[in-house]
Parts: sequence; C-alpha cells; structure tokens
Amino acid sequence: MMGKMGVVWFLSLAAMACLMTAPVAAFTHIVGGSFGWKTPQNLTFYRDWAKPRTFGVGDKLVFPFRTGVHSVVEVNEQEFEKCTQNDAINMHYSGPTTIELPKTGTFFYYCGVGTHCEAGQKLKVTVVNGEGSSGATTVTSDPSAHNSSAAAFEVSGMLFLLLWAFL
Repeated sequence: MMGKMGVVWFLSLAAMACLMTAPVAAFTHIVGGSFGWKTPQNLTFYRDWAKPRTFGVGDKLVFPFRTGVHSVVEVNEQEFEKCTQNDAINMHYSGPTTIELPKTGTFFYYCGVGTHCEAGQKLKVTVVNGEGSSGATTVTSDPSAHNSSAAAFEVSGMLFLLLWAFL
C-alpha cells in the first residue's frame, strides 16, 4: 500500500511542477515570408510584411538570402533612413542570417549591397516585452483561451506518460 501512496505523491508533485512552468517559446520570423530577403518590387514591401506582426524579446529574425548576393546590416534610425553605413552596429554577409531580438526597442536592418536599401530592401522592427506572432488571425477571439488549452493538453499528456510509466 505504501508503494501506491508514493506513486500518488510523486504524480501530485509532478503535476504541480507542470502547472507552475509556463511554456515559453520564441517566435521565428522568416523575413519576407516566401519572398525572402531580396530586392522587392516596391519600396514598402518589408514595411507591409512587418506591419501585422508582433516581435517579442527572444524572437528570431531569419533573413533568407544567398551569400554574395545580399547582406544584412544593422544600423541606427538615421542611417536606416539615409541608407548609409558610416556607423553600422553589425554586418552579416553569410546567408541565411539569423538574428535574435535581445531586448525591447526598435531595430533597423537593410541590405548593404549596391542600392538595394534605396530600392526598399530594409526592415524596421519594434520589439515588445511579450510573445511574438505572425499577425495571422486565429479562430478564438481570446488568446488566453488558446494558451490555457495548450498548457492543459501539455500537462495532461505528461500526466498520462507518468501514469503509464509507473502503473
């Protein structure tokens, strides 16, 4: 009888631990979607791409491009507006490039090859202290409902595995 009580006690502690841990996952944004990181047909393409999205701390930007054809240059706002590289913060020449968004604030990126920046290959993202998203609409109107049901599924799955392993 003591053995079953030990299993029940262990499962209770495991369930509480599962409920106390919040699932944290960074969102990965593929810059430009299926178009990727290349010279767009219009000056607002990347602005339009970024507009519905939420960029959260810890999210990743993936710039899909071929090495030698494009680059990613991180600059301040003034250099972003003028497409200059006098004081670049960071430069990435190997594609694809993945950049993690480390903190809240506004970040500026453009392609430093030729006149690609002037042609609209530039991206401004504002990072918030929250979860990132693609901006796609979901079926539920309450985002917390989706998160709580996903967490409940995760906990129930873990409990099932623990019960299966010990019984």
